[in-house]
Amino acid sequence: MRNFTVGDFDFALPPDLIAQHPAAERSASRLLDGRSDAPVDRVFRELPALLQPGDLLVFNDTQVVKARLFGEKPSGGKVELLVERVLQDREVVAHMKVSKKPPVGTVLAMQGGFTATLLGRWPDAEGALFRFAFSSEPFALMERHGHVPLPPYIEHADTAEDARRYQTVFARNPGAVAAPTAARHFDAAVLAALDARGIERAALTLHVGAGTFQPVKTEAIAEHRMHSEWYDVPVATQEAIARTRARGGRIVAVGTTSVRTLESWAATGQARGDTAIFITPGFRFRVVDLLVTNFHLPKSTLMMLVSAFAGHDHVMALYRHAVGQRYRFFSYGDSMLLERSPS
Repeated sequence: MRNFTVGDFDFALPPDLIAQHPAAERSASRLLDGRSDAPVDRVFRELPALLQPGDLLVFNDTQVVKARLFGEKPSGGKVELLVERVLQDREVVAHMKVSKKPPVGTVLAMQGGFTATLLGRWPDAEGALFRFAFSSEPFALMERHGHVPLPPYIEHADTAEDARRYQTVFARNPGAVAAPTAARHFDAAVLAALDARGIERAALTLHVGAGTFQPVKTEAIAEHRMHSEWYDVPVATQEAIARTRARGGRIVAVGTTSVRTLESWAATGQARGDTAIFITPGFRFRVVDLLVTNFHLPKSTLMMLVSAFAGHDHVMALYRHAVGQRYRFFSYGDSMLLERSPS
């Protein structure tokens, strides 16, 4: 087994290929069919014809919340919070961007007229995140006063278009700070075509955290500490997977978040909880047969996941093709279809 380092997952990406806005129509994005050694350039609305009757598509139904909030310290210093998780009793876990960290007990005055009281670090005294008590119900406050937490590589401030198009049409369960972007390409016409072809759909939930954009800072992959995210695989989805297997159909994960959820469930037997699964080459997949995914950041954990799934050399060749053919990259970019490597 090859010993991979972070540099093995790097590639040259012209900055102008980083999509700053979504395609005019969801299903009009491009789709790189990467199931064979000879990639095929397609349009996303062709996806139903590439699947087989009896296959099962599994979507992540998480809903992105307006998790970016602004305020100030009692001294007047500016503060930015990015809510990562909502706890009980109006408490939240958040990233805090501030010139000087305030002491525990500090009451921040937030834009919109509410307060956030700093309770300490999370999940422990050495944690990188912070726990706050909001003065009112967090989800309602974020919806009224928050901003769409666009990824760091999208350079414009959030707009009404972002509030609509950074979300998927499957968004049901609020809690994510980043979109499961592969599902963004699905629209009513594609869903109708899937139904007509006899392709089943099921849902799970993984609340995507800001850690999905966290770079791998250690050259040795095994030394990277993966972020934790909450997931749920409902009984109805478990049953749909069993039915699909029984009839010889394939499990098609829509997005890397669906992969992480399904493979966490398969590895642990736990259908609900927190996962910090880190999928790298050599991982043995138990559930997913096909993957619909967007193009990911160089040297990221998601590059490692897709390389584990479809083969490192194959994936890197597909990325070179995508750059050469000027595909659009990252959250608002185009997508690809991958098949699990037999090795």
